[in-house]
Amino acid sequence: MTHTTDSLAAELRRLRDRPSASAAPPVLSLFAVDVSGGAAEYGRRLRSALSAAVRLGRAADFEQENLPADGVPDWFAAVSPGSEERAAPQFARAGRDGYVRHTGGGRPWELHDWLHRFAPDESSRGWEWWDATQAGPSRVHLWVDSWGESFFGCQELLWAVWTAGALRLDGPVAHRSAVWSAERNAKP
Repeated sequence: MTHTTDSLAAELRRLRDRPSASAAPPVLSLFAVDVSGGAAEYGRRLRSALSAAVRLGRAADFEQENLPADGVPDWFAAVSPGSEERAAPQFARAGRDGYVRHTGGGRPWELHDWLHRFAPDESSRGWEWWDATQAGPSRVHLWVDSWGESFFGCQELLWAVWTAGALRLDGPVAHRSAVWSAERNAKP
């Protein structure tokens, strides 16, 4: 699935504001995340990284050798290889290590490579942000639109999820959007 500038604009709005229940697709995919610290702070960190990438996806010229990373949070840039990784906060460093374990030895993402996954014509990103709900003091449910697919490309999402402070991650699991709708008042 490719993304359009219109779909990226809608995704950016969902990152900023809770979507309405009537706008939900029939099926959403759920990731259950146990987080470091409070759910609300985790949600802000994750949204800040994803918002910067989606915003870039709408405006950047992806033919350039180097993409502008001005809006990327400092903590997120610092945890990427080739950066001052020691300057990254503990939650991000622990998340980087969690990502490597979770992916069975997968390599941490270079910031430039991660940002390129948000190019409108990039077909390997098989999801769009839908919402995050609080499922406990340190548990967040992340909801993405995977166009009804139970298996989809989401490594760039997992990188952001882990480095934002995930301690444990389960999913994705497909659910009817009514499950999300019942949780939508619990915003992290």
